[in-house]
Amino acid sequence: MPSVKIKTPPLPLLASHTGHPHEAGLDEAGRGCLAGPVFAAAVILPPDFNPPFLNDSKQLTARRREALRALICAEAVAWAVGEASTTEITSLNIAQASYLAMHRAVAGLAVPATHLLVDGNRFRPYPELPHTCVVGGDGRYRHIAAASILAKTFRDEHMLALAQEYPQYGWAQNAGYPTAAHRAALRAHGPSPHHRPTFRLEY
Repeated sequence: MPSVKIKTPPLPLLASHTGHPHEAGLDEAGRGCLAGPVFAAAVILPPDFNPPFLNDSKQLTARRREALRALICAEAVAWAVGEASTTEITSLNIAQASYLAMHRAVAGLAVPATHLLVDGNRFRPYPELPHTCVVGGDGRYRHIAAASILAKTFRDEHMLALAQEYPQYGWAQNAGYPTAAHRAALRAHGPSPHHRPTFRLEY
């Protein structure tokens, strides 16, 4: 008799880790790209904010990400986006540049955070502000999921603008990630000023 696989439905996302009313979710986008800056977002949500389809940005279609971005920006207690440039990625390394982008996002919050809930397993402490790292947090907490959506959509928008100047790399489709087409374009055209020279470009 053939076995039957039962798909377990995902658990509902949690509103908070600490219960602090101004706990901010923090996530980044673009860490694994070959080109462009790394973006990060910090988001403080109302405790009852729980729209349909809110999830890790990688689990969503582009249309749903954009719809949720508009909702998050309209209804969040506070939100902010930060970035670190290709030059900063080169001089600092990608991990430190990601932390810099996250710090800039936290600094941009109109309402100060009381605690930071960070997606991942490492973070450079923000001055005088406690934090907790959560691996896979963008699929567990609403405000980290919201931060992942903002970081992803704002970065994609930025790469779409750069693609107008450098259409040969396909950034409108790959957002700077190392797809086969992107690597083929690097072999054909060499790197642009927005490529990360410390990454393995293999052109």
